[in-house]
Amino acid sequence: MASGDFCLPGEGMELLQQVCNKRLPPCNLTEEDLLQNPHFSKLLLSLSQYMDESGLSTTLAEEQAEAWKEVRLQKTAWLRSEILQRLIQEMLVDYYVKTQDTNLTPEDKKDFMRMRECLQPKIEEKLKKKCFTLLCYHDPNSDSDSETLKAAKVWQLADVLTSEKQENQNAKKKQKEQTVLLEKQSSIYSQVLLRCLSLLQRLLQEHRLKTQSELDQINAQYLEIKCSAMILKLRMEELQILSDTYTAEKVEVHRLIRDSLEGAIRLQEQDMEKSRQILSTYEVLGEEFDKLVKEYTHLKQATENKRWALQEFNKSYH
Repeated sequence: MASGDFCLPGEGMELLQQVCNKRLPPCNLTEEDLLQNPHFSKLLLSLSQYMDESGLSTTLAEEQAEAWKEVRLQKTAWLRSEILQRLIQEMLVDYYVKTQDTNLTPEDKKDFMRMRECLQPKIEEKLKKKCFTLLCYHDPNSDSDSETLKAAKVWQLADVLTSEKQENQNAKKKQKEQTVLLEKQSSIYSQVLLRCLSLLQRLLQEHRLKTQSELDQINAQYLEIKCSAMILKLRMEELQILSDTYTAEKVEVHRLIRDSLEGAIRLQEQDMEKSRQILSTYEVLGEEFDKLVKEYTHLKQATENKRWALQEFNKSYH
């Protein structure tokens, strides 16, 4: 950042944010906004010296305050005149109602001088009753007080109402500030919540991938063990079938048959060897040699048949 740039530390930025939110019109500035726009922050800080929270300049705000003060004075004077006029109208109405009473003497009906003399006390009396009524409405516990105490309370009622009005305005202002703060916090909480949800989703995805890999390895090991168990079970079933098929008696019979066939094969081989020797000795002979060849062929065929029978027997045995 260049030397001419405007920069504040964390606490200064927070103070600037509070000043802007209190002394300037509501703009919902965040600390991030001020950090990203340092020159704008400097401008706001300068404006806060010449502008109030309503957006008016300080000079115009003072003139407006004086104008409102004059308006309140004029309004007070007008209200006094309006109250006196209404009280007099009420008394005139009461007077005209009484004039309809036949028991009144002509003097009571046409004595305006005496009526003028008692007008002020009656106005004061009616004004006092209305003030006491207003006091009791504002403070119902004052209904049982003496007139002196009520008069003292009425004398202070205007200041009390002004103080309560100021308190209500301050409460509204504070509520407005709290509303702005609540909106800001809600926005911050929403952003934090979204970041937390994103982080949680990423962690869940990573954990799921890692867990899925471990689960796949476990499933592969399980399937391998299950396959081996099934192979062993099939082998056991095969052995069980062989055990049930070839009992000890059958095995003994097959052994005897095999021994007999092997003995017959040996005899046939011996005969075939003799025939081969004879053939080699008499191969030069004519018809006798042909007889010997036929005999040799016959013996060889018989030997092959017995050898095949022995092989088939061994296959069925195993």
